Amino acid sequence: MSAAIETRELNVWFGKGRDRVDAVRDANLIVPQGTSHGIVGESGSGKSTILRALVGLVPTVSGEMIIEGTSVTTPRNGAFYKTVQMVFQDPYASLHPRHSVDQVLNETLKLHGFGDREDRVLQLLKDVGLGEAFRFRFPHQLSGGQRQRVAIARALAPQPDILLLDEPTSALDVSVQAEILNLLVDLRAERSLTYVMVSHDLAVVAHLCGEVSVMQNGVIVETLPVEKLRRLEADHDYTKHLLKASADTGHA
Repeated sequence: MSAAIETRELNVWFGKGRDRVDAVRDANLIVPQGTSHGIVGESGSGKSTILRALVGLVPTVSGEMIIEGTSVTTPRNGAFYKTVQMVFQDPYASLHPRHSVDQVLNETLKLHGFGDREDRVLQLLKDVGLGEAFRFRFPHQLSGGQRQRVAIARALAPQPDILLLDEPTSALDVSVQAEILNLLVDLRAERSLTYVMVSHDLAVVAHLCGEVSVMQNGVIVETLPVEKLRRLEADHDYTKHLLKASADTGHA
């Protein structure tokens, strides 16, 4: 199975000299096509920074990032964003408050050169479990779960192969989290998508992902199949600490 995403000795840092902070250090990651890969770790471990580096949202990067066999260039080109899309943690912040759902989806489709946009907008809404009634609503007229469905629809609009998911359920009520996770599971199966999902919640990752990388202080300390995670089997002490903390809070 060929790799959808590969990083080789990826480093990301912020600031210079004494103020320099190394957010990601020598990260090597291989995500086969059609799989779902989780990245977990405590806040500040660098997991979201890897996603932001992949889509070009951080300026200071070294190492190599390879998408479907092609090294990523800076700035990213249109072909890249047809292949890779990202869903952010806070759907309210990621949607323009004065743009209706129709505008959000139409603009994305137009940007990527699609015709028959009206049909595509309606299909996208259907794909994420929203009906035509939501088409001309604004973000403030939607619940958190509905806003995240719109954000997912926008990410799906260019028909990407890869979705990067940055804590896509953490800003939502627990009752809604499961709905969004199940939607993501269904979409991956229907569209043969590749996911990389960042989360601090091991239960969320275990639900969606087949393999998990664990990060501590900018370093990937361990990568293991989700079955081992479920059985609380880990080699690295930090992973064991995360599993114990998760079990103690009832999230495992």
